[in-house]
Amino acid sequence: MAKHSAEVVVEGLKKILLNVQEELDEKVQSKVEKLIAELQGRQHHHPPPPCDHDAQRLDDGFHFFKTNIFDKNRECFKKLAEDQHPKFLVISCSDSRVSPSVVLNFKPGEAFAGRNIANMVPQFDQLRHTEIGSVIEYAVKELQVDNILIMGHSRCGGIKRLMSLPDQTQTYDFIDEWVKIGLPAKKKVLEEAGDLCPEQQRTLCEKESVKNSMGNLLTYPFVRSAVVNGTLTLRGGYYDFVNGDFEQWKMCTKPCHPQ
Repeated sequence: MAKHSAEVVVEGLKKILLNVQEELDEKVQSKVEKLIAELQGRQHHHPPPPCDHDAQRLDDGFHFFKTNIFDKNRECFKKLAEDQHPKFLVISCSDSRVSPSVVLNFKPGEAFAGRNIANMVPQFDQLRHTEIGSVIEYAVKELQVDNILIMGHSRCGGIKRLMSLPDQTQTYDFIDEWVKIGLPAKKKVLEEAGDLCPEQQRTLCEKESVKNSMGNLLTYPFVRSAVVNGTLTLRGGYYDFVNGDFEQWKMCTKPCHPQ
């Protein structure tokens, strides 16, 4: 399996050299060729690399987890090895400051997760955005989660980009098209709070975008069916990491008390 994986990487690197060789400077081209040689096992005698501090950080992190969590909860992890029964699907931002397991103290097996730029959920479309669609489908159909939580947060870079569109000073291959999912939220904020400063508008849009994604969840037939049947609750949340606050609300198909 490892050999097969290495061969796939080598083929990809060869395509890079073939397709963009004229665009690579000699230093970069040399590094690519050296990497190909190493993957093919042609270079057996080369000086050891300098200390990889990032690799050490990963090893240290796992050692802490293994010693303080895994080894102390063997029975729990034995059960999780057999199956998972999470109560929540949490869709949150990829922002490094916003880890649902840390912020909401989820334990292993408690929350299925999907993360993307600005914690957005697009409308149902079998031809586009299939990655997040497959996360939602697996959570609802296979795992039968009780809740879907869309978790927004303060100072979101994706929402900042959404609010600045169209901006030609910087171009992105993927981000601009993705954050357009939140255009209805942006439109509402500009219509209702157009007199506020940009920072206040972004904060409002961070929350309104969560509500927009909650609405988009209902365009998924299996989500809508579960909500109507009362087996699934859609929840919105907002984590303010500036002030250390968390607020939440939920969508109900029948009268309920706001949270």
